[in-house]
Amino acid sequence: MSESKVLRTATGNEGQLDYSFEAYLQYDDGTDNCYELVEGRLEQMNPPTVRHILIAKFLERRFDEAIDRLGLPWLCLREAGVRTGWKKSRIPDLCVVLQDDAMALTNESAVLQVPPMLVVEIVSEESVRRDYRYKRSEYAALGIPEYWIVDPLQNRVTVLLWEEGFYEESVFSVGEEIESRSFPDFKVSIEAILQS
Repeated sequence: MSESKVLRTATGNEGQLDYSFEAYLQYDDGTDNCYELVEGRLEQMNPPTVRHILIAKFLERRFDEAIDRLGLPWLCLREAGVRTGWKKSRIPDLCVVLQDDAMALTNESAVLQVPPMLVVEIVSEESVRRDYRYKRSEYAALGIPEYWIVDPLQNRVTVLLWEEGFYEESVFSVGEEIESRSFPDFKVSIEAILQS
């Protein structure tokens, strides 16, 4: 049986594919395309801008420095997946996870099935609704304690902290600093993030 037949299930829509989470983990279309799984559908992620890449790299370095300074058993991963539902998996720009959770996937697809401690999404023109609305709901349902939405389009960073089943939102703009609840003594200015 060919791979496409293994992955295809009845959806009632001709030409539509419905992927299980397990099939998603095995999916390879022979390209370097990156996909999220949303309600059983593959959604291709557009390549990021250079600004997007530089912001992610800057924050990854800052989180790595904090992890090293504090001697925490954590890792900051770029573009690892996070399972957010039965047939859902997202690929945040950054996530901070326990080392043991990451190392359990050493020889498997890097899609975590346990919630990270912190997730960062960097907004692009095509991801505004996805980052502010859909991912916010999915990450809150997982109970991810801290979710940053870095928005270079609006020159702001929204920090969402999980409290009693919902996210409490704080919006930071130029001239302000963010303190992370996950990292003691961690501060970073909005200018540093947006100008990285």
